[in-house]
Amino acid sequence: MTSELIPVSQSKPGLGWLKPWAPVIGGLLALVLSSILIILSGANPLEAYQVLVLGAFGGSRQITETILKATPLLLIALGLTIAFRARVWNIGAEGQYHIGALLGSIVALTLPNLPALLLIPLMLLAGIVGGLLWSGLAGLLHLKRGVNLIICTLMLNYIGILMVQYAARVPFRDPDGFLPESAKFVDAAQIPRLFSSRLHLGVLVALALVGVVYVLLWRSPLGFRLRAVGAKISVAHSLGINTSQHILTALLLSGALAGLAGVIEVSYTYTRLKQGISDGYGFTAILVALLGQMNPVGVLVSAVLFSGLVVGAQTLNVSLQIPAAVAGVLQALLVLGVLAGQAISQRDN
Repeated sequence: MTSELIPVSQSKPGLGWLKPWAPVIGGLLALVLSSILIILSGANPLEAYQVLVLGAFGGSRQITETILKATPLLLIALGLTIAFRARVWNIGAEGQYHIGALLGSIVALTLPNLPALLLIPLMLLAGIVGGLLWSGLAGLLHLKRGVNLIICTLMLNYIGILMVQYAARVPFRDPDGFLPESAKFVDAAQIPRLFSSRLHLGVLVALALVGVVYVLLWRSPLGFRLRAVGAKISVAHSLGINTSQHILTALLLSGALAGLAGVIEVSYTYTRLKQGISDGYGFTAILVALLGQMNPVGVLVSAVLFSGLVVGAQTLNVSLQIPAAVAGVLQALLVLGVLAGQAISQRDN
């Protein structure tokens, strides 16, 4: 008789203890699948993974390169984390990155005589405003005209990229050069380095923003309202939250950080306005935010991981003649594996 009082979910033996480990298992399965590709490329997977890790983290030079690549990914992914937490699907970070780089470059090229203490902050502010305006344009089209937000932000990417290419080829082209690019920025317009390393001030800005975004999302009234909008709009309405206003706010904050990443990269890495100022950071950052489970600390780890895969893949290509595209496949498999494992771990017994 007592057995009838025991709930069925408790009386059944199961594998519920595995659920917390499902994301890890998904990531391991991704490595197994990637190993098959490596074998097909004619290499030993264990040797390839060793070369990959050492190529990304095997010395101060490698670690520095990984951190530099991770910085724009981290900045953009932090902005996307804000948007995604509010269930605002901003797919336009690549365009926002380019517009931020464009406006920051205009400041650098038109005000070269300003001292660095004035010029650098003005450039950063211009980059933030550029990304903010570009994401705000998508937000207004969505809220005022009912344009699908995903399609709108996606299409604005290409307009932003083409605007940078036009600016570099026509109005800001270096008259003394032969390539479609602007003149090199003056030293005062280049983000300063940290001590004697190749790391720059933008790295510290990105790390500081990890804490800022965490406090914003989980320790502030605005963050609560953004997460409420993301949880369920009807509940947000019942709490008296203006959902349209907060959707626009999430987009503006997201675009601002993408624009900041753009101006930092064009100021330090390229030191001039030109086409090809992004390695697809805006699109990769979407995967970084998802793999980091839209948590700022997780996003930091994810950004370093993705950057390490890219940097390490270059070593793979040189040492073992494995195509660098394998790193992109590994990135995608890792995201799919971890997200699938996370979905399984959240299912009811």
